[in-house]
Amino acid sequence: MEQKNGSSFTGFILLGFSDRPQLELVLFVVLLIFYLFTLLGNTTIIALSHLDPHLQTPMYFFLSNLSFLDLCYTTSTVPQLLVHLRGTDKSISFGGCVAQLFISLGLGCTECILLGVMAFDRYAAICRPLHYTVVMHPRLCALMASASWVIGFANSLLQTVLIFLVPLCGRNKIDHFFCEVPPLLKLACVDTTVNESEIFFVSVIILFIPVALITVSYGRIVRAVLRIKSSAGQRKAFGTCGSHITVVSLFYGTAIYAYLQPNNNHSQDQSKFVSLFYTIVTPMVNPIIYTLRNKDVTGAMKKVLCRGHDSR
Repeated sequence: MEQKNGSSFTGFILLGFSDRPQLELVLFVVLLIFYLFTLLGNTTIIALSHLDPHLQTPMYFFLSNLSFLDLCYTTSTVPQLLVHLRGTDKSISFGGCVAQLFISLGLGCTECILLGVMAFDRYAAICRPLHYTVVMHPRLCALMASASWVIGFANSLLQTVLIFLVPLCGRNKIDHFFCEVPPLLKLACVDTTVNESEIFFVSVIILFIPVALITVSYGRIVRAVLRIKSSAGQRKAFGTCGSHITVVSLFYGTAIYAYLQPNNNHSQDQSKFVSLFYTIVTPMVNPIIYTLRNKDVTGAMKKVLCRGHDSR
């Protein structure tokens, strides 16, 4: 006898890549390597931001927040995926699915807002250099970072509740590798047009506000930099923003593709690989982008390594 609603489920089945068993071993090895590099890279950024006094600035405060967020986001999905890739049991409990959706969605929304806050920080540093320490006061930085987390998880709570209020009529096979909004909506046994419209509307708002802040901030940054007469000064100013722009492009590009396209515009396989990109690839490359383009971070890393070598 079929169960009639989601709350009576003992769990869901995450189909993941089970239709491609020959790919599962390859994915396991690749994702394990990527996950280890993600842990190493983001932990290094957080540690350096706390150990080196030169990195205890608003920019690195937000960067360490971003690294911690990426660590949590990847860990909310990848370890379970690795277990499923090497085992026959692809199940996840109902409570586990709710928790995974709430946490991953909350972290994704938080990152969306945090990237907008980081753009404002770059605007203050370049366009208001004499007032930078006054504008970006530590208390204001803590308030903006906290607001990013609170708004992100408040939105996640709302969307998670809306998703699991939809009747599933015994359907429990999720055609994805983790509990995410689009594949969960496909389990519904009723018309979900209204739910999809609500989620689309909220997603647009969550994306629009940070994107508007980023656009305005970088518009003013470009005008300020173009007024700098020295080409070396222009390169230095643009260099401090290059890493952030790259990270923003990677994050928003995949988020818009995943959430703001009609479901019939891309196959479920495409959706899975896009999800792999923003759950594991983007969090892994973020520390690399900031490290390779930033002399302060590489310098701090060398000092810490030399200090560790001298202590021996």
